[in-house]
Amino acid sequence: MSISVDFAGVAPPLPAQVAAAAQDVEHLRLLVIFHYLVAAMTALFSLFPVIHLAFGLGMVSGRLASNDPHAELVGWVLVGVATAFILGGLALAGFLAYAGRCLARRRRHTLCMVVACASCLLMPFGTVLGVFTLVVLTRPSVKLLFDQA
Repeated sequence: MSISVDFAGVAPPLPAQVAAAAQDVEHLRLLVIFHYLVAAMTALFSLFPVIHLAFGLGMVSGRLASNDPHAELVGWVLVGVATAFILGGLALAGFLAYAGRCLARRRRHTLCMVVACASCLLMPFGTVLGVFTLVVLTRPSVKLLFDQA
């Protein structure tokens, strides 16, 4: 028993198309790695305000003796601002890591684009990563890779 397949209407892929597809896959692989690296750096740097949080808690609790009547208010401001920066940085790091995972699985193209725009706020590494991610994700061939997944 033999099976015959008719490829009359299908053009074979050109070598340039195959090379471009391989290049797109390689670019996405590198973006995944760099998203994880920038996410780790962002998480680390977002923990720097912990020292401000500690000072603020010390002022609120009265352990840092001060004769200033506004010391408790200043302590609460330090606690609030430090907490906001820590939580915001950790959330951004989480989104960067999740975008890296989505890039690896070629899912959620729009989320990856939004996270790439948000990562541009993280100078200098996040800006470079965001711009390169936007350049790669706006290619029609990369959009097809996401659609096929």
